[in-house]
Amino acid sequence: MAHKSTVTLETERLRLRQFEDGDLPALYEIMHKPEVMYAWEHGFTLEETREWLNHQITHFQLGGFGYMAILLKDTDTLIGQAGLHNTEIEGQPITEIGYIFDDTVWGKGYATEASMAVINFAFGEIGLEKLYATIRPENLPSIKVVERLGFKHESEYVKIYNGKEMVHWIFIIERDAR
Repeated sequence: MAHKSTVTLETERLRLRQFEDGDLPALYEIMHKPEVMYAWEHGFTLEETREWLNHQITHFQLGGFGYMAILLKDTDTLIGQAGLHNTEIEGQPITEIGYIFDDTVWGKGYATEASMAVINFAFGEIGLEKLYATIRPENLPSIKVVERLGFKHESEYVKIYNGKEMVHWIFIIERDAR
C-alpha cells in the first residue's frame, strides 16, 4: 500500500497531528476519566484506549482521516483529540466530526479552535459536502461549540450503545452554507 503523507493541522494555539503508538499513555490519562467519557457512560480501560488508538491510526491509513491528537503548541502536551469518522445514522452513511478533551482544559475554546481546523480540512483537502455532529441533548457545552461553528440542529435519533438507548441530536453543516 502506498504511504500517504502525514496530516498535520495548525491553529493559533494548537497542533493537530495523526495519532502515534506512543500517544497511548497521555491518551489513557484523558480517556480513563468517566467525566470526560461521559457520552460513553464510563471511563475507558487501558485496553479500550489502546483499541481506540489503533482504530484511529488504521482509519487514517485506510481512509485519509480519523481522530487526531491535539497538542498545545507551546508545551507539546496532548490535551485531547478531534477529527472525522465515518458512521451511520439509521442506516445512512455519514461523516461525523467529534472531539474529546481533558477536563483540565475545558472552557478555553480549544474544541472550537480545533474543530474549525477539522472542518476546513474536511471541506478543503477531503472535499466533503456535508458534516454531521451527533450530541446528547444534555451536553450543552458541546451543543454550544457546534452552534458557534455554524452547525444547524436538524433532528434527533436514538443510538444504541452497550444495549442502552441514548437520544442524540443531529447537527449538520454544509460546505456551501458557510
